[in-house]
Amino acid sequence: MRFPRVRDLLTRPDALTRPAPPADLQGRDHPDRAMAIVEAVADKYLRVLAAYDYDPAVAGHNPDAAMTLIVTGRTIVAADENVAAVTFAAVDGGDLPAWQPGCHLDFHLPSGRRRQYSLCGDPADRRHYRIAVRSIPDGGGGSIEMHGLTPGTTVTVRGPRNGFPFVPEGRALFVAGGIGITPIIAMVRAARRTGMDWHFVYSGRSRESMPFLDEIATWEADRVFVRPDDEFGLPTADDLLGRAPAGGAVYCCGPTPMLDAIRGGFADSGAAAMHFERFGPPPVLGGAPFEVQLVSTGEVLEVPADESALAVIKARQPGVGYSCQQGFCGTCKVRVLSGTPDHRENRLTPQEREDHMLICVSRADGGRLILDL
Repeated sequence: MRFPRVRDLLTRPDALTRPAPPADLQGRDHPDRAMAIVEAVADKYLRVLAAYDYDPAVAGHNPDAAMTLIVTGRTIVAADENVAAVTFAAVDGGDLPAWQPGCHLDFHLPSGRRRQYSLCGDPADRRHYRIAVRSIPDGGGGSIEMHGLTPGTTVTVRGPRNGFPFVPEGRALFVAGGIGITPIIAMVRAARRTGMDWHFVYSGRSRESMPFLDEIATWEADRVFVRPDDEFGLPTADDLLGRAPAGGAVYCCGPTPMLDAIRGGFADSGAAAMHFERFGPPPVLGGAPFEVQLVSTGEVLEVPADESALAVIKARQPGVGYSCQQGFCGTCKVRVLSGTPDHRENRLTPQEREDHMLICVSRADGGRLILDL
């Protein structure tokens, strides 16, 4: 979830609504002097905030501000040795910005790649951040680079950001698939600590590939169901949602097929709310074919109705910047020199949308976009 910036509130007519001043005893409208003073002060304060970026001294940590962190530890957390948990600290050893379960960090790697990884440590530990990364040899290279980080290495990080907020109250079912355990494990720890009524379903290819099983084995056995595919077969919606609480919430993170199954069966689960985070790009829905022209080469590429502009451009320019592929990190922001984008994200401000787009999710309703690529 991305909350709107103050400047967004000032430019949206429906964002700040003011009630009409009360009528006097004769029914005539008259200004409320006290409210007018409050409004004037608030208006001035909002305009000052809108004129500048967040001031950390006033508003707390700015997640867009770059931090230099140092690797302090690296531990293998899956039996197949393909998942490493990496711990980071501030270079000066000081406190790090606070975070909540569901938060992630944006890593700016030495190669120029940008990747997001969920925090899976303890929010009460203000001196360390911990993430876990699965090595994917045939992926985009980011996981291999992350696995190569050794104690003493420094990296540039932005965040924490929360695109997967957790509400620690009521009843909840947590569902994780594979490395999707990383945000979920912090949520379950919080649920156990606060005394929530919770259940947890953990799916993966095999026990050997599933990280953090040693810790999970210490949790309440009657609330945990670990179901590797090689023992139980591929999970159905009923397998995943069978413990969903009536009127409660479902939190899930994992591969697209698992999320599709959960979304398809959610209406019959009895739960009232679903929160999820996916790995990989979402399917393109309601798209129309259009063209993009790359100004660097003049080449015109056709974007099909069911593909993203990023996917098409990446096939021709493998070095194009991207990361989340879901429209929240901003890595793939590109200047639009001509044409009108169909914006399908909540990351850019109205001013940025005037001449930029995120090519991972935003499109065009036919026609051609000329991009500064």
